[in-house]
Amino acid sequence: MDPMTFSIIRHRLFRIVDEAVITLKHVSGSAITNEGHDLMVSLYRADGTLLMGGVGFLHHLTSAAEACKAIIRRFAGDIHEGDVFLLNDPYTAALHTSDIYLVAPIHFDGRLVAWAACFVHVTDIGAVNPGGFAPQAPDIFSEGFSSPGIKLMDRGTMRRDVLDTILNMVRSPEMVTLDLRSMIACCNVARDRMQALIAKYGPAKVDDACARLVEQSEALLRARLRELPDGSWQSRQYLDVMGRTARVVLTMTKTADRLVFDFTGSDPQSPHSINCTKWAALGGLFAPLFPLLCYDITWNEGVIRPIEMIAPEGSIVNCTRPAPVSVATVGAIQSVNNAACTTIGKMLAASDKYREEATAVWHANHFAIFKFGRNQRGGYSIGILTETFAGAGGARSFADGVEIGGEVPNPISRMANVEQVEGTFPIRYLFRRRARDSGGPGMFRGGTGGEMAIVPHKAPDGGIDYVISGKGARHPMSEGLAGGWPGAPNSYIWVHAPEDGGDAPVSGAEGIDSLPGRRERVSWGVFPLRGRDALYVRWNGGGGYGDPLARDPELVRADVVAGLVGTASARRIYGVEITDGAVDAAATQALRTTIRQSRLAREAAE
Repeated sequence: MDPMTFSIIRHRLFRIVDEAVITLKHVSGSAITNEGHDLMVSLYRADGTLLMGGVGFLHHLTSAAEACKAIIRRFAGDIHEGDVFLLNDPYTAALHTSDIYLVAPIHFDGRLVAWAACFVHVTDIGAVNPGGFAPQAPDIFSEGFSSPGIKLMDRGTMRRDVLDTILNMVRSPEMVTLDLRSMIACCNVARDRMQALIAKYGPAKVDDACARLVEQSEALLRARLRELPDGSWQSRQYLDVMGRTARVVLTMTKTADRLVFDFTGSDPQSPHSINCTKWAALGGLFAPLFPLLCYDITWNEGVIRPIEMIAPEGSIVNCTRPAPVSVATVGAIQSVNNAACTTIGKMLAASDKYREEATAVWHANHFAIFKFGRNQRGGYSIGILTETFAGAGGARSFADGVEIGGEVPNPISRMANVEQVEGTFPIRYLFRRRARDSGGPGMFRGGTGGEMAIVPHKAPDGGIDYVISGKGARHPMSEGLAGGWPGAPNSYIWVHAPEDGGDAPVSGAEGIDSLPGRRERVSWGVFPLRGRDALYVRWNGGGGYGDPLARDPELVRADVVAGLVGTASARRIYGVEITDGAVDAAATQALRTTIRQSRLAREAAE
């Protein structure tokens, strides 16, 4: 094949995925989809292997490949043009029941030539808790509707019996219908554009280009791995739920042109729904690998081939049925993602050529807070606080992390506007802003996370309820790199209004200190937000890079002026003395010497 034709077909495949993503967002009415970008669209070859991964949550690229293969096995001989299949069983391929995959075969001249796949987090799945994250679920049976594969559309016609059965089990059938129809529209666009591409160039030429694209990706990744140093790197993640701490342990070993991710040593599966299945763990490690090692390589089956995962069965990263997994995406999967990001970052930092590609962990601890109840118009609403998608950038080897800068596993994540949320739910924001001292200290500072507080507003029932799956706030999860400190952990505080009947807070000029009342830390379960109470949330910053004592004192001063670092932290962590708004150079040098000597004394004592 001539290079020009190959390049044109490759770019057309990219455009097919992009147009399908745009369709999905435009048809969807869910903020988690069109604002938070909790979605994925990708193309697969006829055998179900990944052909072209698109943007969105990258954890799903490999899991959707397994979903396609599961459908091929289950429906062999009964796959027709115009069919659309639904799969959301975590023990078959999905990450958790709320992330529904629709996979659609693409035919040309009556022959199966490819697949289109997409997912969204549907508004509700009928789990014991509204919204799909079910911290109160003891097992998979309590986590809502789950299918290892079912035909939703048969030869272009909706199967009303299947659709009605699904809608009969959810709390918000109208929104779930829109979720499913947005994915069907997405698959239709991908199928139509793929068929047009094949019609123009012919099935043989397009198939040849696809095969070459996979071979190219494999060759490019293997070549990059050969340039990186051999060795083993480790990372540990800690998840705290209801006073119990679970560990995710990773050793990544690079030899020649292969990478092995070994999770031996991770804790047994948890009684809480933070577990993940084998396919979910695989997606979790590829989510940072795609952008960190393959930023200039097409994400497809060729990238997967040099990678091996070892995940002991029965562990928190490869649980066995019927362990609960509804919080997996922000639980064990997130920790797998963080650990992989750290080990890859350590490997890159050990390379002279690729050191500038190294990054500390970005947004490491999603907070999953689903609001539910009657809204200000008397209807019923369910939805997530999309601030969890705002993220925080990890520090790089040459620069600070981006403030509220998203996350590595989803390059297009973002949070909804305040007006979007206040227009959907009977709440009012008191403040939403960057959180001081949240970015991990380092020679280069991690990007800050944020903080916010909400109160009920014009609520017919006096307020609403919310489901929180916060995994506690005891352990920072945004690991630093090369001596950098971790970002601050999350914090969730229920502020009980004063019993004397005083006025509800109207602003948050001083953050949580502006909120009167008794404070109660919450993190796991279902809670009310009613009357004059407030909910305060702080989300983690990114990890730092390098020793904080090596940071330019003028950068520390600028952070203090901008409100990103407190004066006390500047002195205690960075060893920078600021007097009358200026750096006291002599005092700073003396303070840093004292801190270094204290470190050496502690080291000698140990």
